[in-house]
Amino acid sequence: MKIEYPIRLQSYLAKCGVGSRRGCETLITEGRVSVNNKIVIELGTKVNEDDIVYVDDVLAEPAEQTLYFALNKPRGFVCTNHDPNETAYARDLIDIPERNLLFNVGRLDKDSQGLILFTNDGDWANLVMHPSSETEKEYIVKVDHELAKKDLDDAYRGLVKPYKIKSYKLLSKKEVSVVLTEGKNREIRNMFEILGYEVKKLTRIRIGDIKLGDLQGGQFRRLTKGEVLGLEKSARKGK
Repeated sequence: MKIEYPIRLQSYLAKCGVGSRRGCETLITEGRVSVNNKIVIELGTKVNEDDIVYVDDVLAEPAEQTLYFALNKPRGFVCTNHDPNETAYARDLIDIPERNLLFNVGRLDKDSQGLILFTNDGDWANLVMHPSSETEKEYIVKVDHELAKKDLDDAYRGLVKPYKIKSYKLLSKKEVSVVLTEGKNREIRNMFEILGYEVKKLTRIRIGDIKLGDLQGGQFRRLTKGEVLGLEKSARKGK
């Protein structure tokens, strides 16, 4: 991956596959990044090709190639690479030699399952995850009792603040397909809880035009070039 120097530290880290640009900014402000053996917390810091950069005592080096994967995350796995209280990391299901370079694009909470994307391309991840991109995410939601159309209409109209769904389709008395364009933490679970339902099962089946398809739980695949460029194009349109 070609890098033009000098480059902002957070952008450099993103190109090294450390995380999205926003995530890398957090690492810097938390004092977890050093340049030439000195902790740096200023976001405006720039680095040159001969600078030595570490994150949590791990050398940050530019990735030789960009990687993009889709994973069907099973329940019980977490979408984070560093949590001392967890042992089941979704990233570890992507069984390739370079998996330590990967990070998740967005999140699925531990109790949810379905489609999650992984990459080492921080700029691409930042574009896709940014709220202004309005990237669609589709979920199948199963709840504990019969759904009322009025409740779903209220969620569609934005009356369940601060949450709103873009569209929905009833699949059965207790199951609905929901499309979101935002990515608030536990958004669907919180929204249905406000409406008086308990979410029993939550499965993400689509991100943009990328579909879960026939991937079984724990299985992964590489994204095609068309999928990568297509999601990027759609995210830029949203911005």
